[in-house]
Amino acid sequence: MYLFQENKIANNPSLWFGAAIASAMLIGGVAYAETPTAKTNVQNTSNSKLIPAIALDPIQPRSQQQVTPAKSDESALVQRLNQDLKETLSSDKTAQNNVTSVSQLGDVRPTDWAFTALQSLVERYGCIAGYPDRTYRGNQATSRYEFAAGLNACLDKINEIISAGLADKVSKEDLATLQKLQEEFAAELATLRGRVDTLDAKTAKLEAQQFSTTTKLFGQAIFGLQTRLNNSPSIFGAKTPDDGTNLTFGGNTQISLFTQLSPRSVLLTSISVGNINTAATGNNGLNNTFTRLGYESNTGNSLVLSDLTYRVLATDNLSIIVGPLGVSPVTVFRGPDRYQSAGQGAVSLFAQRNPILNLGNTTGGVGFDWQIAKRTSLQAVYSAGNPQVATGNGGLFGGNYTLGAQFVFAPVSPVDVALYYLHSYTSNVGTTSTQLGRLGTGVGDDIVAINPTGGALPLSTDAFGSNVNWKISPNLNFGGWIGFTSSTVSGLAGSVQTFNWMSYLTFPDLFKEGNLGGIYVGQLPKITSSNLSGNSNVPDYLGSPLSATSGTVTGGQSTTTTHAEIFYRHRISNNISITPALIFLFNSGNRTGSDTVTIGVLRSTFTF
Repeated sequence: MYLFQENKIANNPSLWFGAAIASAMLIGGVAYAETPTAKTNVQNTSNSKLIPAIALDPIQPRSQQQVTPAKSDESALVQRLNQDLKETLSSDKTAQNNVTSVSQLGDVRPTDWAFTALQSLVERYGCIAGYPDRTYRGNQATSRYEFAAGLNACLDKINEIISAGLADKVSKEDLATLQKLQEEFAAELATLRGRVDTLDAKTAKLEAQQFSTTTKLFGQAIFGLQTRLNNSPSIFGAKTPDDGTNLTFGGNTQISLFTQLSPRSVLLTSISVGNINTAATGNNGLNNTFTRLGYESNTGNSLVLSDLTYRVLATDNLSIIVGPLGVSPVTVFRGPDRYQSAGQGAVSLFAQRNPILNLGNTTGGVGFDWQIAKRTSLQAVYSAGNPQVATGNGGLFGGNYTLGAQFVFAPVSPVDVALYYLHSYTSNVGTTSTQLGRLGTGVGDDIVAINPTGGALPLSTDAFGSNVNWKISPNLNFGGWIGFTSSTVSGLAGSVQTFNWMSYLTFPDLFKEGNLGGIYVGQLPKITSSNLSGNSNVPDYLGSPLSATSGTVTGGQSTTTTHAEIFYRHRISNNISITPALIFLFNSGNRTGSDTVTIGVLRSTFTF
């Protein structure tokens, strides 16, 4: 979200509410894990049943279990929502746009003979209104039609006065001036009245045929053409060719219903469908969390309910969100990065946002956004993994959950800073393999513990992170984030830590208004330290030849994966854009000896 909207939100509740709503919108690009389609035979090891599970199931397919929305603040959908909400909540303030003197309207020239005559009418009868920003678009000379529109307003105002029996309030001199103006602009007035009649007819037709008086339909469709060059990652001490290098083409579409229940509350309902899948199989599936794209979605071409939330502006400075789907740190926290959008921003899932904000893979609960002061806000959220399930690992408090808070401030006007903390519990029960301890982020080193002997590995995780964005100029942003997690495993001694960082440069309106260029460089989540008992340490397990003692050696990953991404979003029209992009992964998988992975993408985004 463009934080504080140039610091005007605190002074305008309607803008603030629009920003709060927009910051929680689902804008496509839900990243689903892969459904296993092949089995891997690992011989000469006592762990033969465990290895395929690790390789084929980096995270549980969300199409079967849960969906985590992706946040955006630069898509056409968000801009339209902000504008619609601003207009609705500000409708009772239109009277404030009236002007009391023609001199306030910069595009009416004092050299016109009619200026003085019209000025008298305006100041006596108050029959001219400016635009909502109290301007009359004064950067260009007024046309005769614009002048006639003002004259028509005065005619209507004087007619109202006469009809009310107050004819004595209208001087003969004004009536004479009005008659002279009416004769001078007779042709323009006739044209304007004809246009008004036509607009009235069209409005009546639209009202009779409209979908709903309270609900608006928005949507986004993403078509992706993507591939990666041949490479061989190092896994279990050996290099194996990547089998996910085919050129693929697929789509991801989302439709959202935005229902205004009252001037200060809305209901958001979204459904999604997608068939984009870039996953490798076999042992190479371990790299899927490093190569996943931000707009990647595979629901098996089935419709999925992805958002069902109620959002209310409780006070002028406090917004509340509650719902069984669409409530998570991703949808509640405001992001200083202005381009967190699967359809309009960076292409990879890692570059979308700090991965720790996806912690726990949770979906439903409650959150709030409190504008404390002009440059300061606080958001908090409690989100459960399966809030709608009454048995087993479900309910609001019976299974996975994430509790988090974010403090956001702007120390100086062009710099936005976010600090956040999250605590998460993941039982890792009911997934494809209960032998894996996963953070639920779906990015980088998501698997942080392994149980070779079977059995679930419940994780308790504390995460700390920060985002910073510096708007150097209207056409240049510099920013980045850091994220740290520390996890303990129930029944095991020790702990495991991960760390990631990202830095970026974005270039709004590059070569053309509405375009966007971006350069992102960072380190995907990496296990920096692991000393779990019970042969459960992932770095040793994945980096060494398989044996009965794999996972016994403590420590971090042998090397660091560096992520480099460059993209250019070209706006073809207000509703269509195309984005070519290149992504390079050096030392993929955080393992020494892995080949560099090169990913090519051509993304097309349609908003409606």
